[in-house]
Amino acid sequence: MSTKSASIAPIEPARAWEVVLQHIEGDLLSGALKPGDHLPPERALAAELGVGRSSVREAIRVLEVLGLIRTASGSGPQSGAIIVARPTGGMSALVRLQVAAHGFAVRDVVKTRLVLESAVVAELAEARHPDLGAALELLDAMEQDEPLTRDEYLTLDQAFHLALAVASGNEVIASMMAGLRDSIESYVRVGAGNLPSWPDTEERLKAEHRGIVAAIEAHDADLARTRIRQHIETYHAETKVSSIHPD
Repeated sequence: MSTKSASIAPIEPARAWEVVLQHIEGDLLSGALKPGDHLPPERALAAELGVGRSSVREAIRVLEVLGLIRTASGSGPQSGAIIVARPTGGMSALVRLQVAAHGFAVRDVVKTRLVLESAVVAELAEARHPDLGAALELLDAMEQDEPLTRDEYLTLDQAFHLALAVASGNEVIASMMAGLRDSIESYVRVGAGNLPSWPDTEERLKAEHRGIVAAIEAHDADLARTRIRQHIETYHAETKVSSIHPD
């Protein structure tokens, strides 16, 4: 297990999830964490890295999608996040996509999203009983009565898209979405600053999310593909983002 205890300055929210992910990956690659080890508790990791517990949970979710850890609920020695693999070979390449994605052009990230997420919703719509529980839970969180900040909403938004990819059962697509997630969230956050009215966009996004899920539940693959494409393309056109790191 990692024994690092140095104090780390708080990380700005837009980067916190990536910092947690890189910290855990570093311990995996160095051997400080190995298969069979448990990750430190969420609270301990959050305190060590100076981030919120939600950022720790996001990083753990991605590592679980990549097949590096397994999480178990409850109490006792088998609960929490357990290391099940090291990031080697092809898995290591997917992990490195987290960093490389920052150098990709936004238009290429958007085109890739269209391909991947169109396949995701089609697979879900064609499944007899798609498991949308995690995705629906995130939609409920986005629609709660207590107002969310814009960044909080966008974090849940990208978690929703990743949850759909995981639910599709296509591990390659889910891993690629996980690898691109930080890049996607970065351009989405940058673009939000260009919107004439965030409240109006937020309400539209909520309706679009529900519409995508409704098409999946109706087993209408064509409609699901159309709605996810319109959802992604409309936001990109509306925000006019060409660079993740604007001048």
